[in-house]
Amino acid sequence: MSLEKVLSIAGKPGLYKLIAQTRGGFVAESLIDKKRISVSVQSNVSVLSEIAIYTLAEEVPLKDVLQKIKEKENGAATSIKAKDSKDKLEEYFFDVLPDYDEDRVYASDIKKVIQWYNLLQQHDMLDFLDDDEDDVKSDEEE
Repeated sequence: MSLEKVLSIAGKPGLYKLIAQTRGGFVAESLIDKKRISVSVQSNVSVLSEIAIYTLAEEVPLKDVLQKIKEKENGAATSIKAKDSKDKLEEYFFDVLPDYDEDRVYASDIKKVIQWYNLLQQHDMLDFLDDDEDDVKSDEEE
């Protein structure tokens, strides 16, 4: 599954998988408890594929940040928890993305990224990262 089908809904914990579109919005399933909810078009929804992290030079797509975390953790859950101190979170994120913009990326943002990575990893939904690597390799071979 790609990040185009994974959603973050404001005011709701965790991540959601897009199930179906309806006339007034869509149906999403929670990755945490598998409950389905109806979400209206007025809700503040972010598609993970459209999220990027500020760095000093550019904006790095969330997919690339998740890939770097996966490489750092060898595909396992993160060694740091979202409830750790702000300093620990920032130190960890600095290891993952050394040039992230500390003025525009807050500890709460780092917590979300770590929680999202762990949730996607727990549900074996990080395989889209490997698919993209295969696409790049096949393009290079041609």
